[in-house]
Order: sequence, then structure tokens, then C-alpha cells
Amino acid sequence: MSSSYELQSVELHKDVLRYVDIGDGPPVILVHGLLGSHQSWGTQLERLSHKHRVIAPDLFGHGASDKPTGDYSLSSHSATIRDLMDHLNIDSAPMVGHSLGGGIVMQLTYLFPERVERLALVSSGGLGPEVSLLLKAATLPGSELVLPLLASDWFRKNTEGALTQLGKWGLPVKPGPSMAETWRSFRSVADRSTRGAFLASTRAVVGPRGQTVSAKQHFEKFESIPSLLVWGGKDRMIPAKHADNIRREVPNSHVEIFPDAGHFPQLDEPDFFFRLLDEFLDADRSDKSAPTAITPAAVPLRRP
Repeated sequence: MSSSYELQSVELHKDVLRYVDIGDGPPVILVHGLLGSHQSWGTQLERLSHKHRVIAPDLFGHGASDKPTGDYSLSSHSATIRDLMDHLNIDSAPMVGHSLGGGIVMQLTYLFPERVERLALVSSGGLGPEVSLLLKAATLPGSELVLPLLASDWFRKNTEGALTQLGKWGLPVKPGPSMAETWRSFRSVADRSTRGAFLASTRAVVGPRGQTVSAKQHFEKFESIPSLLVWGGKDRMIPAKHADNIRREVPNSHVEIFPDAGHFPQLDEPDFFFRLLDEFLDADRSDKSAPTAITPAAVPLRRP
């Protein structure tokens, strides 16, 4: 896997975890989603590093990290983030989680609340049952045999009606950053160990009827933590209406929908995403005791 960053590594429980560690200043930890890696954050890594020490791991089973056979539950991933923080001597930090990474940082907040200063969820899992047909299909018997074919360039380029079918399953079909990143990630399931980790991670949180893990019962524990939710209005993997689940029940949150973005708003609208996240993190630095997240007045709903 190519990367413009020199990845650091640490051995945790006999497996090697690789991660980006760049910049100076207060730390911020970015956690990617299913089949993703530190590359899923695009230019946000470099931009954030001008003010922050940016930590972006490749989760076990993903990217350049080891892909052991074992536990890929949210709790296991959360413990990995905690162990990485211990290795880096980081007591606490703002957490930014995309897709599955959103579920992981919410679980981390529940299990180790003292480690989380602020919570930014991007197209997050764990906020409602609805999810794309592709993820539901990955939970069915035999999916491990079909995935390599579906992920192949041959299928994408040559199968009649493939793009139409993939659109129904939740994959973006129009050219753009979300589509490019989705295909870059999805093609990795051709590798047996990556495919096994993907299926284990998916089946830990998704069933034939949708997401099986919900953070709703823990929402009251998030009320004291400033939180930001960012979603793409055209997200086909996890619909943006999930943001309403936390907006209604966690008043100490700010929700921003990017109307034209897909599942990767940090890639589809990188400038606005950075401005929004930078404002949110600045609020943490300027007032550690601030009881609320940024307000709609602090970050315009419309792009300039």
C-alpha cells in the first residue's frame, strides 16, 4: 500500500499496528472506517498537522497493519486505540471517527470516558439500523466467495448493469472522491486476510436486517462531551437521517449535513470539512471547560 507518510509501528499483543504520527501541538486521533486506512482522511492529515499532533492508525485488519484472526468487535478496536494512546503517552484527546470508526470512538467513550475530550462523528455507524445492502450481504453465508469478484476491476468495467446494481447496494457510482476511495478500499478484499478481517468486522456490527449495534442506550453518557456530527446528504452506505437520532437525544451536539457529499465528506468537500473540524477543535483549545459544542452561528451552514 502506497502512502505519502512514513508510518510508525508498535507491537500490541504480538501484532503490529501501523499509524501516522505527524505535527506538533495538542493531539487529535482520527479513526477510519471499514476497509479504510489513514489514507481515508486525504488532505485532512496534513491540514490538521499545522496545529495538532495528528494520530491516524490503520486499524488491525486494515491498511498496512497486521490482519490477525481474532476479535474485530468495537470493544476490541477501542482497546487498540487506548493501547496506542498509552504507547504514545497521550492521556486524552479529541476523537474523530468515520463510518465504523464512529462506532469505535463511541464505544471508546463509553468504556474509557476519561480518554475522550471531544467527539466528532463522520458518516458514523452505530446510530440506527439502516445500512447499505452491500454490508447486509457481507453477513450472509458464502459472501467470502463472492466478494473478490464484486471487487474486481473486470466486474466494475465489463459486467453489464454492474454500476446500476452497485448503486442499489450502496456504493457510489458517479465519479468523484467518494467513489475513488470506496473502490480503492473495496478492491482490498481480493486479499484473503483483508477479506477475513472485513467480514469479521462487518458481522460484529451488521446483520441481514441492518446494524445490530446501537449507541442509543449510551447517549446519556455523551451529554457532557461536546460533539460534532458530519454527514453527506448523498451517503448511500449509511443514510444521513441517522444524525437525527443523536440530534434529538444529545442536545450538546452540532449536526452538519453536506448536501452534495457521499460517504466520505472529508474527501468530497475537503475545504469545508476542514474549516468545520478546525473550528470544533479550536473551541477545545480556547475553553477546556466549555459545556457545549460549536454553535450554528460559529460555523455557517452555508459555504462562503
